[in-house]
Amino acid sequence: MKNPPAQLKILSIDIGGSHIKATILNQKGELKKKYEKIPTPAPASPDNVIIAIKTLVKDFPEFDRISVGFPGYIKNGVIKTAPNLGTELWLDVDFVKKLEGALGKPARVVNDADMQGLGVVSGKGLELVITLGTGFGTALLMNGDLLPHLEFAHQPVGKTKSYDKYIGEVAIEKEGLKRWNKRMQKVFKILKTVFNYDYLYIGGGNSNKLTFELDKNMKVVSNADGIKGGARLWIKEDTIKHNQSVKLK
Repeated sequence: MKNPPAQLKILSIDIGGSHIKATILNQKGELKKKYEKIPTPAPASPDNVIIAIKTLVKDFPEFDRISVGFPGYIKNGVIKTAPNLGTELWLDVDFVKKLEGALGKPARVVNDADMQGLGVVSGKGLELVITLGTGFGTALLMNGDLLPHLEFAHQPVGKTKSYDKYIGEVAIEKEGLKRWNKRMQKVFKILKTVFNYDYLYIGGGNSNKLTFELDKNMKVVSNADGIKGGARLWIKEDTIKHNQSVKLK
């Protein structure tokens, strides 16, 4: 194996509705490069996003793998939904193939909340991660392993068509922070009832706008913590392969 896990450098990218963020991680998820960002292009078509990523990372150090958190539903690297970027632009786009072609390294793409979850959870019990940003993201993990991704944000709630509309960026602008916080209290009660989680992590750019006291098994986490999940997309599998190759020798 050319690069054992201890030497891997992973380009970790978080694609959001307003910004694309990136850094370089080692196998432990530690930052080896300053966390940088660039505005998400408009329109946020696949080709425009690839151009933005190439611009963002052009002066980055060398890397061996690429991990991407994407705001939508992804199946085997193929985009199925992209509600805050434009599903009509992204439907059935093989984004893994596009990334590998553009940057020349193996790539993996998962939902952005899933990647954040990998970066912040303790790995003990049932842990729920949510992201409060342009929209609403969720990830569920059991003992540190991702469970199948659910687009919970598109369930009806209140008088709206989805959680995205009920507590997303548009809701803050329309309803104001005081009413948004009341909505968030309602949402937290729903999440507790539905998931019966052991711990809840709250990320995303709007997480710092919560004004009420959280339960003891809830906490706010940073986007920088979440992007570290990019390392875990590769390390477990690469560690197993490396250990097997060592044993064979």
